[in-house]
Amino acid sequence: VTAAIATYSIAAILVLAAIGFVGWFVAGRLLSPIRDLRDAADSITLDDMSPRLSPQGNDDISDLTRTVNSMLDRLEGSVDVQRQLLDDVRHELKTPITIVRGHLELMNPSDAADVASTREIGMAELDRMTRLVDDIDLLATVEGDGFTMAEVDLAALTARIGELVAVIPDHEWSVESVADGRIDGDSDRLLQAWLQLADNAAKYTPVGGPIRLGSAWAPSGARLWVADQGPGIPPAARHRIFRRFDRAQGKRSVGGSGLGLAIVDAIAKGHGGHCVVTDTPGGGATFTIHLPLPTAELPAPVRAGDVVLQREAAG
Repeated sequence: VTAAIATYSIAAILVLAAIGFVGWFVAGRLLSPIRDLRDAADSITLDDMSPRLSPQGNDDISDLTRTVNSMLDRLEGSVDVQRQLLDDVRHELKTPITIVRGHLELMNPSDAADVASTREIGMAELDRMTRLVDDIDLLATVEGDGFTMAEVDLAALTARIGELVAVIPDHEWSVESVADGRIDGDSDRLLQAWLQLADNAAKYTPVGGPIRLGSAWAPSGARLWVADQGPGIPPAARHRIFRRFDRAQGKRSVGGSGLGLAIVDAIAKGHGGHCVVTDTPGGGATFTIHLPLPTAELPAPVRAGDVVLQREAAG
């Protein structure tokens, strides 16, 4: 009996040791991806956000790895956008600062006319910097998904834009088409984008020239458009004019912060749409905001088990 007890005890100890070793090995294998994920997260800095993990398998840990990689991709893209914005702002602010400083250095304090001229230039450049800062703040707001979505009456929105542009001087404004119906959107933001396109058209259309606008329905959704009679935009430049601080070359390089069309593009994308530019018949450019139709909610999938239960209940 003593020998049997000793044998069983030794066997139990060996089994427990084996179970402990196997458990330690399996737990280590299971937790290894988490340790790798932790190490990758520790190695990420603002200067280097490239570390990623390669998910292996289809278990929950692999799904977590894919989710973290996707989050890092979005975070890296956001950081890149912010860096580009800071670089652009830094570049745009250098010009007015240099102009003001240069005129102040060359100004003759004893010459009243020179002082008045320098003051006028300085005030104009400070006003331009103020507009730039305001537009940057506005762009950050519309890119932050700050939209209040509700039903928007297209006819009322078109009538409102017609009233607002009528007070912009030196041009002949006309509303050529009005779409009936409703869409889902932020009325204030859509009006803001439409007004920005109208203001853009007024800058490039010669004094007294006609500017047309309107709304219409298309198979893909609603369209809000503004057509000017300016110099137009070359096809090669149309893919980049919606970037921040990017303007078309030539006569369309007029005053402004360079953020107007970027704001329009952000508002359009915030509604699931986009903005495009085409040629206006007879010369000029036509900007159109395309807004998609509201997507119908798909029915919930029906499981086979639910069908069987329903048939049994009915029987």
